[in-house]
Amino acid sequence: MKQIQYKFLSVLMLIAVLVSSCENFEDINTNPDSITEASASMVATGVILRNIKFNGRDAHAYLQPNALAKYLGYANQAQMPSQYNEFGNGSFGDMTLLPNIEKMIQYAKGSVMEDSYLGLAKFSRAWMFYRLTMQMGDIPYSATNKGLEGDYRPKYDTQKDVLVGILNELKEADRYFAKGVAFTGDPTPYNGDPAKWRRATNAFALKVLMSMSKKALDASLNIPGRFAEIVNSGQLLQATTGFLGLEYSSVNMHPVSGTNDLFTSRTPISSLLIDHLKSLNDRRLYYVADPSVAQLAAGKAEGDMDAYIGVDVSIDYATMTAEHLQGKYSLINSRYLKEAASEPRMMITYAEQQLILAEARILGWITVGTPKDYYESGVKAALAAMMATKASYAHGKAIDQAYIDGYFTGEAAFKANQADQLKQIWLQRYILNFMQDAEFSYFEYRRTAYPEFPINPATNLNMDNKNAIPVRWLYPSSETNYNRENLIEALNRQFEGYDEVNKVMWLLK
Repeated sequence: MKQIQYKFLSVLMLIAVLVSSCENFEDINTNPDSITEASASMVATGVILRNIKFNGRDAHAYLQPNALAKYLGYANQAQMPSQYNEFGNGSFGDMTLLPNIEKMIQYAKGSVMEDSYLGLAKFSRAWMFYRLTMQMGDIPYSATNKGLEGDYRPKYDTQKDVLVGILNELKEADRYFAKGVAFTGDPTPYNGDPAKWRRATNAFALKVLMSMSKKALDASLNIPGRFAEIVNSGQLLQATTGFLGLEYSSVNMHPVSGTNDLFTSRTPISSLLIDHLKSLNDRRLYYVADPSVAQLAAGKAEGDMDAYIGVDVSIDYATMTAEHLQGKYSLINSRYLKEAASEPRMMITYAEQQLILAEARILGWITVGTPKDYYESGVKAALAAMMATKASYAHGKAIDQAYIDGYFTGEAAFKANQADQLKQIWLQRYILNFMQDAEFSYFEYRRTAYPEFPINPATNLNMDNKNAIPVRWLYPSSETNYNRENLIEALNRQFEGYDEVNKVMWLLK
């Protein structure tokens, strides 16, 4: 009996020891090396990547905006709809970013990095909403992200109010970054430097303002005044700031890398891009394209610009495919297919900023500097960025500093006439954005109508206007089912009640 009591007491003592050494079951079953709580840093990484990274499904999806912007064609299996101007429905899916932005702010509250994360929040909202309003027109803005309050059907704000809100948010972002300290979770080359993010924020604000140039005379917007205020602040990108974007690597590969299959290896470059590069004697030609097989067979050297033949991307698909199979056209440079890091993804750059400043100086929005100096500094920065890529793919015509210094001759020299100067600036912005975020080149084409995109009524898939390129995407089809009343109100306000791709949004009137 005593032996049984002894064993019972021993068991009780063992239980007591276990209880005293561990407060609850979770302490026993928690992996000390695992992350058990989210942080502002973790959420910030996702927020930045959602906006800056290409989030499409594959290389084919990556090429589609480039086809839309008439940089290239597609010669395999079936025609690419965007090449022939077929527009469908847009998406509000990017708005799912908003709860994450709120979580980032929540986690950062009270920390030394709070101002920096608030700046990032304002920038990220502005970037996301800007793309959506540029695609479709009026969009939900002020009433979004209120699902917890029971509002699942947000009203649409006018495009004017959305853009004003975006500019105000960027101004707030500037103030927060000015007070901020280095923050963690930034996957871009800025590595959480608030001073660099501040400069990029202001460069983006200039881009937004320039996209509103048709409304420059609207006194309520004060576009020239806002633009000049940002320039006079001195907080713009410098040549040494670097770009806002992402570096590709063997881990984070360029979306086209390693896809040397039927559709990526059969991607001809447009005559629009190639012919303009030729006219400028621009060696970027050798970095974006490979020479025509037929021209090489005819005796042309790979370093001869005449060996590069672009395709009219508006011609009949069957004809383009047949001529491609004959080796007639220059294809996309093989570096994009072979290199994991063929070039970085550059979303906000010093080069584009300088070209925007050149246009603003011509328009009289600013009085500091000269259009020529801004133009040349922007182009030099763009050429230097290309020079940083592998010269082994440049077909013996690599860009070097001597070439950059001597670039501004012939057609590349800054013109005397302002109308010609503007076309030069617009063309350089167009060249700059090849294989980057090409949708922005389409936005610029809508604004400037330059360079002139080819339109062929016989192949144009813009069914309601065979002589034009659509100017917007349709609203998401889901809005008809879930937010119909507010959708109808927005359509009545903008487009006589009809959701159609040729309807002109406020920004373009």
